[in-house]
Amino acid sequence: MVRHPLAPEQIEAGRRLGAALRSARAGRSPVEVALAAEISPETLRKIETGRLPTPAFGTVVRLSEVLGVPLSELARVWRTDPALSKAS
Repeated sequence: MVRHPLAPEQIEAGRRLGAALRSARAGRSPVEVALAAEISPETLRKIETGRLPTPAFGTVVRLSEVLGVPLSELARVWRTDPALSKAS
Protein backbone atom coordinates (compact mmCIF):
# COMPACT_ATOMS: atom_id res chain seq x y z
CA MET A 1 0.00 0.00 0.00
CA VAL A 2 1.34 3.39 -0.99
CA ARG A 3 0.74 6.21 1.46
CA HIS A 4 0.37 9.59 -0.13
CA PRO A 5 1.92 12.57 1.66
CA LEU A 6 -0.47 14.47 3.89
CA ALA A 7 -1.73 17.83 2.73
CA PRO A 8 -0.68 20.85 4.78
CA GLU A 9 -4.30 21.17 5.95
CA GLN A 10 -4.22 17.63 7.33
CA ILE A 11 -0.96 18.28 9.15
CA GLU A 12 -2.38 21.46 10.71
CA ALA A 13 -5.57 19.59 11.68
CA GLY A 14 -3.40 17.01 13.44
CA ARG A 15 -1.62 19.78 15.35
CA ARG A 16 -4.95 21.20 16.48
CA LEU A 17 -6.13 17.76 17.57
CA GLY A 18 -2.90 17.18 19.50
CA ALA A 19 -3.18 20.54 21.24
CA ALA A 20 -6.79 19.82 22.21
CA LEU A 21 -5.85 16.44 23.65
CA ARG A 22 -2.89 17.92 25.54
CA SER A 23 -5.17 20.60 26.97
CA ALA A 24 -7.80 18.03 27.97
CA ARG A 25 -5.12 15.98 29.70
CA ALA A 26 -4.56 18.99 32.00
CA GLY A 27 -2.60 17.87 35.07
CA ARG A 28 -2.66 14.15 34.29
CA SER A 29 0.63 12.62 33.23
CA PRO A 30 1.01 11.47 29.63
CA VAL A 31 1.96 8.00 30.85
CA GLU A 32 -1.20 7.71 32.97
CA VAL A 33 -3.44 8.79 30.10
CA ALA A 34 -1.67 6.62 27.52
CA LEU A 35 -1.87 3.51 29.66
CA ALA A 36 -5.55 4.15 30.44
CA ALA A 37 -6.19 4.51 26.69
CA GLU A 38 -4.18 1.34 26.00
CA ILE A 39 -1.66 3.11 23.77
CA SER A 40 2.02 3.70 24.27
CA PRO A 41 3.18 6.92 25.93
CA GLU A 42 5.29 7.58 22.83
CA THR A 43 2.19 7.38 20.62
CA LEU A 44 0.44 9.93 22.84
CA ARG A 45 3.49 12.22 22.70
CA LYS A 46 3.54 12.00 18.90
CA ILE A 47 -0.17 12.83 18.68
CA GLU A 48 0.09 15.73 21.12
CA THR A 49 3.07 17.26 19.31
CA GLY A 50 1.57 16.83 15.84
CA ARG A 51 4.17 14.29 14.71
CA LEU A 52 1.30 11.80 14.24
CA PRO A 53 -1.37 14.01 12.63
CA THR A 54 -3.70 11.19 11.60
CA PRO A 55 -3.97 8.75 14.50
CA ALA A 56 -6.10 5.64 14.12
CA PHE A 57 -9.81 6.11 14.81
CA GLY A 58 -9.72 3.60 17.67
CA THR A 59 -6.91 5.55 19.29
CA VAL A 60 -8.91 8.77 19.13
CA VAL A 61 -11.98 6.98 20.54
CA ARG A 62 -10.00 5.62 23.49
CA LEU A 63 -8.43 9.00 24.22
CA SER A 64 -11.84 10.64 24.00
CA GLU A 65 -13.21 8.23 26.58
CA VAL A 66 -10.24 8.48 28.93
CA LEU A 67 -10.15 12.29 28.78
CA GLY A 68 -13.91 12.75 28.88
CA VAL A 69 -13.98 14.74 25.64
CA PRO A 70 -16.85 13.93 23.26
CA LEU A 71 -15.75 12.62 19.88
CA SER A 72 -17.88 15.31 18.26
CA GLU A 73 -15.73 17.96 19.98
CA LEU A 74 -12.50 16.37 18.76
CA ALA A 75 -13.97 16.14 15.24
CA ARG A 76 -14.88 19.84 15.39
CA VAL A 77 -11.33 20.74 16.44
CA TRP A 78 -9.87 18.63 13.64
CA ARG A 79 -12.20 20.15 11.01
CA THR A 80 -11.98 23.78 12.11
CA ASP A 81 -9.45 25.92 10.33
CA PRO A 82 -8.64 28.95 12.55
CA ALA A 83 -7.67 31.00 9.48
CA LEU A 84 -11.18 30.56 8.09
CA SER A 85 -12.74 31.52 11.43
CA LYS A 86 -10.74 34.78 11.50
CA ALA A 87 -11.78 35.64 7.95
CA SER A 88 -15.51 35.55 8.72
